[in-house]
Amino acid sequence: MYPSSITIILPFLGHLDMNGSLLIVFFFCILAVIGFEFVNGFHDTANAVATVIYTKALKPVYAIPWSGVWNFLGVALGGVTVAMGILKLVPLDKLMTLPVSVGACLVLSVLLASIIWNLGTWYLGIPCSSSHTMIGAMIGAGLAFTWYYNGPGVNWDKAGEIGSSLILSPIVGFGAAALLMLFLKHVTKSHALFHIPSGENDRPPIHIRLLLITTCTLVSFFHGSNDGQKGVGLFMLILIAFMPARFAVNHAISNDRVLKALNQSEQVITAKLNYATNSKSVLMDLKANIARTKSSLAEKNEKEVAKTYRYRKQVESVITNVRSLLKDKKVTLSDKDKSTFTTAANELEQVTNFAPVWVIAIISLSLGMGTMIGWKRIAVTIGEKIGNEHLNYAQGATSEIVAASTIGLSTAFGLPVSTTHVLSSGIAGAMVASGGKGNLNNKTLKSIALAWVLTLPVAIILAVLLFMFFHLFI
Repeated sequence: MYPSSITIILPFLGHLDMNGSLLIVFFFCILAVIGFEFVNGFHDTANAVATVIYTKALKPVYAIPWSGVWNFLGVALGGVTVAMGILKLVPLDKLMTLPVSVGACLVLSVLLASIIWNLGTWYLGIPCSSSHTMIGAMIGAGLAFTWYYNGPGVNWDKAGEIGSSLILSPIVGFGAAALLMLFLKHVTKSHALFHIPSGENDRPPIHIRLLLITTCTLVSFFHGSNDGQKGVGLFMLILIAFMPARFAVNHAISNDRVLKALNQSEQVITAKLNYATNSKSVLMDLKANIARTKSSLAEKNEKEVAKTYRYRKQVESVITNVRSLLKDKKVTLSDKDKSTFTTAANELEQVTNFAPVWVIAIISLSLGMGTMIGWKRIAVTIGEKIGNEHLNYAQGATSEIVAASTIGLSTAFGLPVSTTHVLSSGIAGAMVASGGKGNLNNKTLKSIALAWVLTLPVAIILAVLLFMFFHLFI
């Protein structure tokens, strides 16, 4: 059994330089991020289990724990690429130079705005995107930060990239599910696949049950790997806001490993400078950047924020320069040189893009446990109300295959995606392919669409108001 988050964090309390009230706020933030992931679990459980339950492939008593376990594994094994993308939305570097209370305001406003909207839509039984909610809350908190501190509070390039992913994913889900359903209708000869179950004992044949259980498992795992990382990102935001010197860089990466990556890159640059012409200035800039990074590496420690901040900035700058160099067509590099630079950049990214194992464990447990309760409200909507008739086996399998594929690909590219919207749109696409637009429940679709439209602005406004409120008292 995993220890509690407070027990795990206790060894790091020596790094907290704050008064008693901020210490209370810190622990409240930790509890809030656990609460957010717990709510995310039971809010999104239906995405994975609705189809297996409503097609009678699995009873709820088996489907819910099964989904919970695979959500847990998804977080544990999914990496941190999406989590780091989430962190890049807010001004981490600026936060490190400001009092801890500023970070507390930002973190609290993001967490509470997300939880409030998630709980409200869950209570009403409306499938709503936790991803939209959290991104909106982070943008709102960033805007409020800009207002109070006259600095860039939102990374709009990253917000645009994430926004595109969130907008396109349900369109892809609808279209792909409709096409797959049409393919099955015209190619498969299995009439059992299109059967609509009726009655408690009307269960699918074993091969169809295995198909539906497999798709449920995949959606659960990829939901954990994507949505769970959002919780990891929020947890890291708290730790960096309150203990920047300890958590802004990965102190577990030894100085020797960092020096090795820097030295290997420097050796390639030195060799290139002997005959480089057009690219000489680019190579010289990178070499100077590497020298500055070595200097800041020698000074960094776990107690001084300014030195840790400088080290983080230098490492990020070297990574950016190396990535740009690899894309620069003016610079001629051999395959060996490219491999050296790529390896060095990947090694250096581990300094800034990381999450401790215990953070991932806590979020895994929170999401897994949350998955096991509160599933029924959203499941009823997905299973019974998106269409005007009960889900058949093909519709359930089609929507989940598309959802699992979309979420898995998004995770691989480090982009957060809405599991709720992908699956809901997938079910709608499968039903349209089965019987046309008349097969959809317009009332439910309008509710889902309204929630989809309102989530971002409501989350932004909530976060701005909460930031202003907390700014008065913290």
